[in-house]
This record gives sequence, C-alpha cells and structure tokens, in this order.
Amino acid sequence: MLQLITATIPSPANGVWHLGPFPLRGYALCIILGIVVAIWIGERRWQARGGQFGEMQDVAIWAVPFGLVGARLYHVATDWQNYFGEGGEPIEALYVWQGGLGIWGGVGLGAVGAWIGARRKGIRVAPMLDALAPGVLVAQAIGRWGNWFNQELYGRPTDLPWALEIDRDHFSSAYESSKDYQDAVLANGGVPPDMATFHPTFLYECLWNLAAFALIIWLERRFRLGHGRVMAVYVMAYTVGRGWIEYIRIDDVQLDDVLGLRFNVWTSIVLFVVAAAYFVWSLRKHPGREEEVYVDGRGPDRAADTRDGVEDDAQDDAQDDAQDDAQDDAGRDVTDEASTSE
Repeated sequence: MLQLITATIPSPANGVWHLGPFPLRGYALCIILGIVVAIWIGERRWQARGGQFGEMQDVAIWAVPFGLVGARLYHVATDWQNYFGEGGEPIEALYVWQGGLGIWGGVGLGAVGAWIGARRKGIRVAPMLDALAPGVLVAQAIGRWGNWFNQELYGRPTDLPWALEIDRDHFSSAYESSKDYQDAVLANGGVPPDMATFHPTFLYECLWNLAAFALIIWLERRFRLGHGRVMAVYVMAYTVGRGWIEYIRIDDVQLDDVLGLRFNVWTSIVLFVVAAAYFVWSLRKHPGREEEVYVDGRGPDRAADTRDGVEDDAQDDAQDDAQDDAQDDAGRDVTDEASTSE
C-alpha cells in the first residue's frame, strides 16, 4: 500500500545572523538584493531606449530613499494602532527590519524621488518610468522572500502539498481567533499546536510578479509600448495579483473590513481602474513610442555640443588674443624704428 507523504515548505528557524555585533537580517538582505536587481534591469532597459549608462543609478539615489520612507509611512498609516494605539510603542514605527513596508507608499513616494532625479538629469519622466517598471516587479518578487524569513503575511490555513509551515510563536491573532485554530487545538488534545500550515502567499506573489514581468516584456516588444504605458501595465498586472492574494491573507491588519473588503484590496481596484484609464487615454493621445528620452536641450548629445561650443569659443578667443598680440608687437616695432630714425 502506497503511503502519501505530504510535502510542505519549511520556514527558517531564524531570520537573523550575527557577524560579531552586527546583525544580518534576511528581510533586509532580500530588500537590498531586490533594489540592486531592479537598478541593473533598469540600466539595461534605459540604455536600450537611448539613455546613458549610470543615469538610472543617479535616479535611484533619489527614488530608493523616498520609496523606503513612503513604504513605511503607508504601512504605519494603515496600521497605526499597532504603534500609537493601546499597548503600542511609537518608536517601533521606525523598526523597518521587523517588516512592514506598504508597496503603494513605496511606489508613490519613490516615483516622486525618481521625478526629482529625472529633472536634475534632464530626463523625460514617462520613458524613465517605462524603463524602471519591469525591474520593480522583479524587486518585489525578491523582496517577498523577506516575509518568508520573518514568518509573516501568510494566507489561510491549508493542507495543500505546498503549504507553508509557521511555528506557534508567529501565529497571527486573526488565526488564533478563528475556528481553524480551535479545531487544531482540539485535534491536538486541547494543546495549541507547535506548528500549522498556511497558504504561502509570499511565494504566490513572487511567482505572479515574475510572470507579470515576462508578460510586460513581451507586450512591450510586440506593441512598442511607450509614453508611460509600460508603467500602466505594471500597475494593472500587479494589482490583479495583489487583489486575489490579499483576499486569502489572514495577517493582522487594522483596515481588515472596509465595505466588506480589505483596504488593500480596494486600493488595488482603484489603482487598476486609474491605470487602465491612463493606458487608453495615452494610446489615443500618444500612439507609438517616443524616440527622445531627454528633455529638449538636455541629454548627452546636447552636453557634447555644449562642450564642443565651449572648446570652439576658447580656440577663437586664443586666436583673437594671438592676433592682438601680433598687432601690438608690430605696432611696437614700427614705433621703435621711428624712434631710431629720429
């Protein structure tokens, strides 16, 4: 008789390692790796659009800090009771390493930072966002593994073969107040189980984001998307996935029931509609893809022309000075000869 062995995804027993007094956190490493990969992809795509290598790194200097601050602000604003409510510790609002980054705060404020960086470099915003958007999906896919290290943001209980193991110390209060938890306690002889299995929503979102990345790359090459439409497709693709994944999560959130849905589900719905409307408007207003990625009068070609002009002016000035000196010398020679004749 064959015996079925249920396979599950184990969670790491520890998400922090220490190098002497310095902690290395799995969550932070995933975020950092995702940022590096996103910048690398963005640089390659920007060069393919006609931009210069290194400019997306310059933009990232502004976008990344703005994005991290925005992501944390969004999380704290939508779960403020955890920090400022009864029993909360306001200082923990700064503990980013413990998890809690809201993607839409990161995208929104990160875009503001990218806009600042783009203006300083003379870069058009729409093609820049189109170049960066697919890489952001890959960064999000990598960053989701930070939730695995922290044993957080998992889905409903399940016994599927790919279920995620979560230990008792990381059970959410939403799970502990559910009938599933009560049944698990009864099945364990009235004692809380040491471990339970849940939907690995971090893995679902990781795979969804990678699939969305591949879809966007194909659509862009097939239809030559431009004028911000790659960014719009990114928003639409991500919100569709985030909507159904958010629906099956049971983590503790303050805005868990807003007109029957989680606040983040409503956010996904609204942003999908806005992105779709922009896509249609942009397609009618600006068909095709823009050829120039720099603001008029800016960019490497303009800078080269400016340098050439400066060099030409310097050469002209040098020639004029030489001619003036020659004329002065000739005048002095004539005067000297006249004086000698006298």
